[in-house]
Amino acid sequence: MGPQSVDLQGKVALVTGAARGIGRAVAVYLARAGARVGLVDLPGHDQAEEALQVVQATGQDAAWMPGDVSHAEAMHQVVEQALKRWGRLDLVISNAAYSYRDLFHRVPLEEFRRTVDVTMWGAVHLLRAAVPVLLEQGQSGSVVVIGSPHAWLPIAGSMPYNMAKAALVQLVRTAAAELAPHRIRVNLVHPGWTDTPGERKFMTEEEIAQAAQLLPWRRLARPEEIARAVLFFCDPQSEYITGSSLLVDGGATLPWWIHREYALRKRIDYWEDVHGEPGA
Repeated sequence: MGPQSVDLQGKVALVTGAARGIGRAVAVYLARAGARVGLVDLPGHDQAEEALQVVQATGQDAAWMPGDVSHAEAMHQVVEQALKRWGRLDLVISNAAYSYRDLFHRVPLEEFRRTVDVTMWGAVHLLRAAVPVLLEQGQSGSVVVIGSPHAWLPIAGSMPYNMAKAALVQLVRTAAAELAPHRIRVNLVHPGWTDTPGERKFMTEEEIAQAAQLLPWRRLARPEEIARAVLFFCDPQSEYITGSSLLVDGGATLPWWIHREYALRKRIDYWEDVHGEPGA
């Protein structure tokens, strides 16, 4: 499915964390499908102008709407800006996240709080600001929250992020239950390890390349692959889907290592046997 197969003409979308990575890719895909897009990210973000130009290059109207998702009032202001500019709101994409990695007893408390404030509370603030507008319009709308396999995998060194992403699962399912009578859909996309600038905060290029070879697909996800999943949920033809989760991880959370161990016991190479090429 590509943007050309989805018709979002006349729709208005807000995307948080839109300056780079998954958020930028989502904004581009929505615009290519015909939506007008408000790009939301931190005020003064150094990639804001570039992101806006990339989205505007699709030919659709787009606007930069700075705001810190960890502040409720900022999200209300962003929604008001969208209404002032376009007069409506149809698609709400909660993508902004923050992470600090260390053992939980060593994480500075301010970093622990910042991770939860942005990753969990950011989604809460956005939905609380946007959903009343969708309800007042009296028409169907689509909300997509970007989750993570961290929601159920207790990855060491990521407790604040794990906690925040786990909370988003219940946020989505509860919101979906409450909003179903109003035909407002709320769904969740769980990206696997994705090749975004944020990963360079924790690892070098060489470390990322080496680690990618350990994944079943032997590479990281591309932001555009996550954007396609978001677009699927935003598609009006997906209007019977709500409260659902879509995992886009190239099989990374499958117990694929069990098969590798089986292959090793048989003294054959897993990658060569399954993929027809020598293993790493």
